[in-house]
Amino acid sequence: MTKTPRAQPIDLARLAESFLAEHPDVARIDTLLPDLTGVMRGKRIAPNQLEGLLVDGASFPASVFGTDATGDSVAASGLVWELGDADYPCLAIPETLMPVPWMKRPSAQVLLTMTEQDGTPFHSDPRVVLQNVAKRYADAGLTPVVAMELEFYLIDRRRGVDDPPQPAASPTSGARQATTQVYGLDELDDFEDLLDDVAEACRIQRIPAMTASAEYAPGQYEINLDHVADPVQAADHAILLKRAIKGVARAHGFDATFMAKPFAEETGNGLHVHASVLDRDGNNIFSHAEGSTEGSPKLKHAIGGLANTMGDVMALLGPTANSYKRLRPEAYVPLSACWGYNNRTTAFRIPSGSSKSTRIEHRVAGADGNPYLVLAAVLAGMLHGIETQAEAPPPIIGNAYQTETPSVPKTWAAALDTFHDSAFISDWFGTDFQHIFHAVKEQERRDFEREVTPLEWRWYLKTV
Repeated sequence: MTKTPRAQPIDLARLAESFLAEHPDVARIDTLLPDLTGVMRGKRIAPNQLEGLLVDGASFPASVFGTDATGDSVAASGLVWELGDADYPCLAIPETLMPVPWMKRPSAQVLLTMTEQDGTPFHSDPRVVLQNVAKRYADAGLTPVVAMELEFYLIDRRRGVDDPPQPAASPTSGARQATTQVYGLDELDDFEDLLDDVAEACRIQRIPAMTASAEYAPGQYEINLDHVADPVQAADHAILLKRAIKGVARAHGFDATFMAKPFAEETGNGLHVHASVLDRDGNNIFSHAEGSTEGSPKLKHAIGGLANTMGDVMALLGPTANSYKRLRPEAYVPLSACWGYNNRTTAFRIPSGSSKSTRIEHRVAGADGNPYLVLAAVLAGMLHGIETQAEAPPPIIGNAYQTETPSVPKTWAAALDTFHDSAFISDWFGTDFQHIFHAVKEQERRDFEREVTPLEWRWYLKTV
């Protein structure tokens, strides 16, 4: 693996100088290093440290990527004691240096990526994992064009630690949404100021957010990102959009949650991926032939690859205990590795539109997934299918919940076991990443399952 290329230091020094000249009120800068779960780890630095950060980088322990969702380091990852919890170099990603408009004090932020001690990309940085998949496309003369859709709930911020969440009360009426008004405009009007501030934050940070809509539950919304021909940049956009939504919600006195299933009886939060592929001449290889209404053979090979690898990557698409509570029939969550044209009951939907815009909408991942790893899983499955000429099953017409036998792993344990044993994962993601991700999530799973819950006390304490 070659060393990550960098711009000349003089360019980075000038970037720091020009940024601070353009934003002279900036009082602090957050460095952002997303971990395996997508939790932002990092440090807060002073403006006079920006040039040093851009030119020389920063240092973080590799155990950042051996950390579970609770913040605990997982010794079995091999990134803690075996390495002496050593620091590794982290490089700033210059194009992500942006102001943060929702903070009370003028602030900025910049994403980081970790390298090995010799400057080569660090194998288990999720951004590097996606870069490696993208390189396989480039080596094949192909360019994936991708976009993501993120669903989230706005919830009340003031509650006890063990109190259940509630949909946020309207800032205008004080009432809580109690009905499902999918695509309702009144629901957008209730939080107009908040959503406008999200849109403004995206404009300032050059996040290509397109539309906002009310979704299929009280207090649930979705924001779509525009298509870009750079999957790593698309994942940057998605993870920074999550941070912007959370930050703006907090500034308005609410919380935003991307938890896959925050409410037992309401629709879960999904992370949908739209993807097409261009050849060297810029042609969409999924487009159907003249006079046909069906996608190309390569589209069906890509679908076949996604279907064949669904179990292998499910631990990436559903990385938490809560992820698997989202997997319910007729809840807009696919339960089998099936596909169809303009059919939202399938895992891989081919949206309606022109031949030139033919794409796959992958509908399985929860919004709790790390965007880099979700996108890597989807793109790897597609290219694997194209390269092996995988056969797609017949397209589904009608309700896949009624006609198809569920094939998605139903439990976290089953998904992690399949991930651990998968030759596809070791080939496309590397054995180091495979070991580390499994070790971190397996400990998280075991810790979760050891917990005795209030529901168990209510059901069993006096009755059994």
